[in-house]
Amino acid sequence: MSIIRTEDLSYEFSVTNEDGETTETHRALKGLDLTVEPGEFIAILGRNGSGKSTLAKHINALLTPTEGAIWIEGMNTAEEAHLWEIRSRAGMVFQNPDNQIVATVVEEDVGFGPENIGVPTAEIWQRVEKSLAQVGMAAYAKTAPNRLSGGQKQRVAIAGVLAMRPKCIVFDESTAMLDPLGRQEVLESIRELNRAAGITVLLITHHMEEAALAGRILVMSRGRLVMDGTPREIFSQGEVLRSYGLDLPPVTALAEALRAAGFDLPQGIYAEEELAEAILALPFAGNGEDAPCPLPDAERGKIVEALPVAEKARRFWRHRPKKQAMRDAFSMTMEGGTAPAVTGAGDLLHPPPLRLDSVSYTYEPDTPMETQGLKPLSLDIRRGEILAIIGATGSGKSTLIQMMNGLNKPSSGQVLWEGEDIFSEGYDRRRLRSRVGLVFQYPEYQLFEADILKDICFGPKNQGLSEEECLVRARAAMAAVGLGPEYENRSPFDLSGGEKRRAAIAGVLAMEPDILVVDEPVAGLDPEGRRDLLEEFRRLRDEKGMGIVIVSHSMDDVAALADRILVLSHGEKKMEGTPREVFAQAEKIQALGLDLPAVSRVLLKLKEKGMSVQTDALTVEEAVERITRPQSPKTI
Repeated sequence: MSIIRTEDLSYEFSVTNEDGETTETHRALKGLDLTVEPGEFIAILGRNGSGKSTLAKHINALLTPTEGAIWIEGMNTAEEAHLWEIRSRAGMVFQNPDNQIVATVVEEDVGFGPENIGVPTAEIWQRVEKSLAQVGMAAYAKTAPNRLSGGQKQRVAIAGVLAMRPKCIVFDESTAMLDPLGRQEVLESIRELNRAAGITVLLITHHMEEAALAGRILVMSRGRLVMDGTPREIFSQGEVLRSYGLDLPPVTALAEALRAAGFDLPQGIYAEEELAEAILALPFAGNGEDAPCPLPDAERGKIVEALPVAEKARRFWRHRPKKQAMRDAFSMTMEGGTAPAVTGAGDLLHPPPLRLDSVSYTYEPDTPMETQGLKPLSLDIRRGEILAIIGATGSGKSTLIQMMNGLNKPSSGQVLWEGEDIFSEGYDRRRLRSRVGLVFQYPEYQLFEADILKDICFGPKNQGLSEEECLVRARAAMAAVGLGPEYENRSPFDLSGGEKRRAAIAGVLAMEPDILVVDEPVAGLDPEGRRDLLEEFRRLRDEKGMGIVIVSHSMDDVAALADRILVLSHGEKKMEGTPREVFAQAEKIQALGLDLPAVSRVLLKLKEKGMSVQTDALTVEEAVERITRPQSPKTI
């Protein structure tokens, strides 16, 4: 018997106004026919709003069909008599762990589900211990969930579902807030549950590398199932995927770019080891001869010349010495010209507007629960620069950024805006928050108005702007994050997780801050939405001179976007420098629970296997350049 079966499954929801009147209806699922067999590991891909989470809530009977039907092990979810049995067999881990954490102590929360389904007490504690160990949270068993970071809470939520030993688990973007090591550990736990215990896994994700772990991939678009196949079959259709707003895994994208450069590589490669072996099997990579790359110098030049303008500009500023940029600007000023904007070099001719001077932070000081969340560190936040803050879950990233606009007062040290201590007596921190805009890790915490347009207008309205100007700014901000006019009258609470994140960012952008601070800005966004938002950050830096601080667990995004990286570990600054400087220290980065960009890992594998290749590439384009240079033969 199939564990999940849908027949002509459709779901429609209504949008109401403040008077409770229905203004429009949306069909989130449209005639979906799907069969899932016991023990399958399926990844579900699709753009924000494609119906993925709506389908997941039908599997768990949180929603019931408007039309058609869905059966879980032969039980119709629309029949209330089966409700409890269905939910004990189909567990679900949500995007936001706060939605499913109910107890005041971690171990009690993990034991809550098993207790409710009648598991004996002794077995409950065995399950709790094992589940927490599986997600790397055993040391936090006695901790209150409200003292955990967002990523740590997500691990607890996953442990709570694992402890119930369901036959099927739906993971709805449940690794989105985890650091690279944490994501790897959780995904390995999921794979082991699937392999060893035969648990059926449905993994809803926007991480193409995660989807590559599945045995089968489903692609949804506008409520319909549009692709169904193995990872190799799906990733062999790059153009089709992109037409649905998705993308290829970085490794597959690199293989595709190398094929375009003349490399005879198979279609659908998605594993790092597989790509490295395929490259090394080519004649130019060795075989005992000094064989050059298959492309002559002129052809390699064409590849570089064809790179997007934004990519070439980013490289120019990343590699251009800052002292030279300052000399150029100074010389033009002395000659009576206008000094150029030193975009991407951090507004070097002016002092940084935001400075953290030896700040530290202690949680619950002078109590038995005292914990040092941040050790003394100093940091300058500059205009015209993108600063990325990275670190393992619980390293102090969120604690640090909440100091930047005065939400957290440092236990020692100072936070200075334009040279003035923002915690000095009489300082107007409310006004500061329109200069330093902060977008939280979970965007729903910032959304509260009846509709999107009103929510985004809230900040400009508090700045004293006219209604007309508020609307102009709000609509411009919506366009910048990819929310069209059709979203204006929708309730923030009817949006998908990725759409909520865009709305929250738009609400801060509408205030036109000098510094924009965003915590995991692209978590929950589909690949096309992620690309568009990252490009918008570059535009804000380059055209408006905005300083942008990004907290992220995506090393690929950080490598492609940041001008400077700060690495934290256990509340302490461990590294600071350009992406190339930071990621060059591979062993140190990995020891801190982080990882390298995917293309860097491929190049390291090639070098480890004897190919003479530079390993400093951070993007697909740079990796193509490194690999297409003439190489020395493999060492045997």
